[in-house]
Amino acid sequence: MTHLRSRRRRLAAPVGLAVALSTATLGLLPGSASAAASQGEQTQVAADAPKLAYVVNTKADDDTIASVKKAIAKAGGSVVIAYERIGVIVVHSANPDFGKEIRKARGVQSAGATRTAPLKAAGTTEEGAPQYVDAPAASTKSAAGDAEPMEADQWDLRAIGADKAAKINPGSSKVTVGVIDTGVDDTHPDLAPNFSASQSANCVGGKADTSPGAWRPYTPEDYHGTHVAGEIAAARNGIGVAGVAPGVKVAGIKVSDPDNGLFYPESVVCAFMFAADKGIEITNNSYYVDPWLYNCMDDPDQKAIVDAVNRSQLYAQRKGTLHLASAGNSNHDLASDAIVDDSSPDDSTPVERTIDPSECFDVPTQLPGIVTVSATGDKDLKSYYSTYGKGVVDIAAPGGDKYQIPDNPSKNGRILSTMPENKYGWLQGTSMASPHAAGVAALLKSTHPKAGPAQLQRLLKVQADNPGCPTEPYDPDGDGTVDAECEGSKNLNGFYGFGIVDALDAVRK
Repeated sequence: MTHLRSRRRRLAAPVGLAVALSTATLGLLPGSASAAASQGEQTQVAADAPKLAYVVNTKADDDTIASVKKAIAKAGGSVVIAYERIGVIVVHSANPDFGKEIRKARGVQSAGATRTAPLKAAGTTEEGAPQYVDAPAASTKSAAGDAEPMEADQWDLRAIGADKAAKINPGSSKVTVGVIDTGVDDTHPDLAPNFSASQSANCVGGKADTSPGAWRPYTPEDYHGTHVAGEIAAARNGIGVAGVAPGVKVAGIKVSDPDNGLFYPESVVCAFMFAADKGIEITNNSYYVDPWLYNCMDDPDQKAIVDAVNRSQLYAQRKGTLHLASAGNSNHDLASDAIVDDSSPDDSTPVERTIDPSECFDVPTQLPGIVTVSATGDKDLKSYYSTYGKGVVDIAAPGGDKYQIPDNPSKNGRILSTMPENKYGWLQGTSMASPHAAGVAALLKSTHPKAGPAQLQRLLKVQADNPGCPTEPYDPDGDGTVDAECEGSKNLNGFYGFGIVDALDAVRK
C-alpha cells in the first residue's frame, strides 16, 4: 500500500468540508437549489418497486420544511422522521428518480440516498475475529480499586494508568458515555451496575425506539457494542474485568441494521440527536457510516450524507456532548494526497476508486470537532492496522496489536472486555482505542464537571503522553517493508496526534 506524503493538514475541519459545511450548524449550505419542484400529479411508482432511504437537508425553518415535505410527497417519497431543529428529513421512496427530483425542490440544500441497495423487509472498526474466554468464578473482592479477577490480562489499563486512577477517582455516576454501536447487553453483570436505560435506545432506521431492551444486540454475534461498553465502564465489582472509568454511566444507542449489520446515515443522525437530547456528555463512535468508507463532496448522495450527519453531531456538540471516533483499520494516511478505496459501497458491489482525503471524508471520524483516535499496542507503538495522519489524528489509545505482546498471563496483545451473555473476549482495532479515550474523557468530565466539549478536547490533548515518531523504520511485522511513515514532532505527529491518553493524569491534574 502506497502512502503519498503531503503537507496538507486538518485545522478546524478538512478543507473541502469546511467550505461545504461551515454554516451547517444553522442548516444553511451554499448553493441551495433555486428551482421549484415541478407542478402536476404526484409521482407514481409501481407498488412492488424497491425502496431506498434518503436524507433531505433543508433550512431549519418551519415554512421551508413544510414546503419540502410537500415536495417529498409529490416526488413519491414518505417522511420517516423530520429533525426540524437541524433541517434533516429521513425519507423512504421507491421512485428511482427521487434524488434527482427532490434536489430541484425549493428549499432543498442537499439530498441523497443513504444506501446503494434497496431496503429489506457493519462497518465497525475491529480487526479480526474475537477470541472468547470463560467467565471467571465470582470474587469476594468488592472495594473500589481492588484488582478484578481478569485484570491481570488487562495490560491496556496499566498502559494508561487506569488501574491507579480508579483508586483516586473512578469517575462520576453523573457522567454518561453513549455507545453508538451494535447494541449493549445491559444484563452482563459487569455492565448492569453502570448502565443507564433511560439514556438508551434503538435508532435503526432513523427514529428512536426507547422500549425496554430495544438497545440490546440482536444476537450474541453482535458483540461489538458490548465489548466497547465494557472497555469504558465495566464496574469494579469483583466479577470479571474493569473499565477505564468504572464509576461512570454507560448507555447503548443501537444503529446497526438487522439485515446486514451496517451503520446507515439516518440511524447515526438519530443517535447523535438522541444523545444530545438525553444529556449524554460523551459519545463513542467505533465505526464509519456505511455504505461509503469515504464520502466525496462532488457526489450528491455522499455530500448529503456528510451534511446530515454533520448537522446532527454539531447539534449535539452545541448541547454539550463530546464525540470520540476511531481512526479506522486500513493503515491509511488521512493527510496524504490520495488513498485507494476498494471497499465501497459495502452494501452492494464495491468499486475501486482513488480519493483525496481532503475532499472525501471518513464519517464521522473527519467531521469538525470530533476527536479522532488512533490505536497503539503494548509497546506504545502505533498498531499495525491503525489509520493515521498528521493534523487528522488527535490522540491515541490502546487498541491492541498481535505483534506487540505484553507480559501478561495470556500473552495476548489484544483487548479483553465484556461480551454478550455474560462472556468475555479479546478484540483489537481502533474500535478498541476510541473507548479507552472516551473513558479518559469521562474521567476528565468527572474531574472538571463544568467543562464543555471544546475544553474537554483541550484537556484530552494536554494530559496525553507523546512517544514521538519512531526512530526506526515502521515495520511492525518485520518483513523488511516500511508500512507507514510518521510525520511531525515530539509534541504533535501523524501516529499519535498529541499523544497517548493518560487516565492517571486525567484525575490528578
